[in-house]
Amino acid sequence: MGKALGIGIMSGTSLDGIDAVLVEIEEREDNVDVNIIESYTQQYDQDVRNVLMDVCSPSTATIQKINSINMFLGKEFGNVVNKLLKQANVSKNDVHFISSHGQTIYHQPFNGESDLDVAGTLQIGDLSVLSETTGIAVVGDFRTADMAANGQGAPLVSYVDYLLFNHPNKSRAIQNIGGIGNVTYVPENSNSDQIQSFDTGPGNMVIDEVVYRLTNGENNFDKDGEMASRGTINQQLLTKLMSHDYFKQEPPKTTGRELFGNQFVDEIFKGYGQMNPEDLVATVSEWTVLTIAQSYNQFFVGKGHKIDEAIIGGGGSYNPHLIKRLNYHLPEINIYTHEHFNISSDLKEAMAFAVLGFHCILGKYNQLPSATGAKRQVIMGKIAYTQPDALNRIDTLRRGF
Repeated sequence: MGKALGIGIMSGTSLDGIDAVLVEIEEREDNVDVNIIESYTQQYDQDVRNVLMDVCSPSTATIQKINSINMFLGKEFGNVVNKLLKQANVSKNDVHFISSHGQTIYHQPFNGESDLDVAGTLQIGDLSVLSETTGIAVVGDFRTADMAANGQGAPLVSYVDYLLFNHPNKSRAIQNIGGIGNVTYVPENSNSDQIQSFDTGPGNMVIDEVVYRLTNGENNFDKDGEMASRGTINQQLLTKLMSHDYFKQEPPKTTGRELFGNQFVDEIFKGYGQMNPEDLVATVSEWTVLTIAQSYNQFFVGKGHKIDEAIIGGGGSYNPHLIKRLNYHLPEINIYTHEHFNISSDLKEAMAFAVLGFHCILGKYNQLPSATGAKRQVIMGKIAYTQPDALNRIDTLRRGF
């Protein structure tokens, strides 16, 4: 098989914007080589971010808002792809596929009390609109296939973490600090059945929202951890935050804005909103770090699994304060970022979804039941195209060129 040209799109729980990467993928035995050719990032303007925040909250979401923003994002994703192709001077006719994570607005990994209240997940950014806007076939809506097999629909990047970071004599924790924190544990010389993965808890989500409120919307995040580094941790609040029931659950487990979104931050401000702003940011930042460290000690080291290296990605990897505190709480583990391995922390997840889409098109398994809790392996992803030539290009890919 030759080299496939694909595009990965990621819009995460931080609701900060859209990352798109143009990648060259080559399959070899049980692994893949992935090379990022070009990338493009577009931040959401505040109006879009406000609507996304609304549809992520049951108290403000409406059917009309969800319906409209779903179609809007499909076109917006498509516009980003077109800008990426123009920047790379690449024709749409040379691209085999687009793979889109979509924008998660609700994720419910467990059944409710009613027989009708079943586990489910919803990612928006319509696939057909994206295909029509670009003229390229689109793979998306990955999580539902895993949930159909009784998995939690997350974390999904663990499959790619295994492909990228499996090492013959080093056990690694691949830690993403995006809106939510999630970890993939890759033991030394492991096979796919040994991989463990779960959401450690909040990543940047609560920190970002606290900063946004404290600065009256002037800042969306704590740049370089500057506010946190000047603050003093409030132990009473930290203890309260660490007592959340989510941290007592055994993996596999996933979470999102349903637990740690705006309503959660509302409660923090009700009880501690009069704190010194820098102290409040320092405390919620320390909470993010402690949830990671505690997860490692409780679910890996405490169960006899060594960790030689932790490899940090996502927006949190660019926060020196978080990295410093991780080194403090995990002194026996070597802490690296994805950049140490020539992988962009910002673009890793977009790249990963390009790999997931590639395997979907080829009809190959692309998730790990050991990570998601699914009863068996499945092929995740749905494929949309609105023009025959878009279908022809993925058929060419399937035929091996």
